[in-house]
Amino acid sequence: MKGTRPLTNSEIRRVIAAFEGTFEIRNRSFFLLGVSIGGRVSEMLAIKIEDVWQNDKPVTDFQFERAVVKGGEISRTIPVNRDGIAAIFDVIAWHEQYFGSIDPSRPLFPSQKSSDGKIKAANRQAIHKILKDAFIKAGLNGKLATHTLRKTFAQRFYQKAGDIYMVKELLGHKNVTTTQAYIGVNYTDAREACESMSLAAEDNKADPFDVFTESELVNKLISLGYAVRKDSCDARY
Repeated sequence: MKGTRPLTNSEIRRVIAAFEGTFEIRNRSFFLLGVSIGGRVSEMLAIKIEDVWQNDKPVTDFQFERAVVKGGEISRTIPVNRDGIAAIFDVIAWHEQYFGSIDPSRPLFPSQKSSDGKIKAANRQAIHKILKDAFIKAGLNGKLATHTLRKTFAQRFYQKAGDIYMVKELLGHKNVTTTQAYIGVNYTDAREACESMSLAAEDNKADPFDVFTESELVNKLISLGYAVRKDSCDARY
């Protein structure tokens, strides 16, 4: 969604703690995996158990197949970090408890209801509401939606790697201009920079001489090679 903002690490933790109810684990896992691999909501909902759970363990590299990628032009592979692996472990354990088994072909994020008895993936509208409720409960403001997860991945990855072309490849963008819009401004850094240039911040800076007692200052000056009398703070330059 155009204009949505990314989340800080602190906000991610608050959202993680905001999910509740029967589908708490499924919903939290969707969120955490989303900010870890940067998938579009349609791509995330197309994931099946067999895509992330192989040989009784989570995959460490996840591939968005060409069939589910927007535009269907090219598949892409994303390394799965520890947060993503934890999310996979949690949702697989939830599947075992909720369904009583692990069916490799089952959607990783299934719907709560199915009119024909088949287990289908949750829909975009349901996920949008789930995330919106979690953002509100976490006390967050600003323009937030499902696309926030993807933007969060993009900005966090760029902060660590510093390579916009690498971000472009992981997001599956056709050109780097689109990626630049995703990265945008790091609001945490911007806030700190704005605060640091305020007059109040300057007024709160300690005078460097205030951190020493008189005797400590004399000893410090002597150690630096100044000729200082022990009974005085006068130095001869």
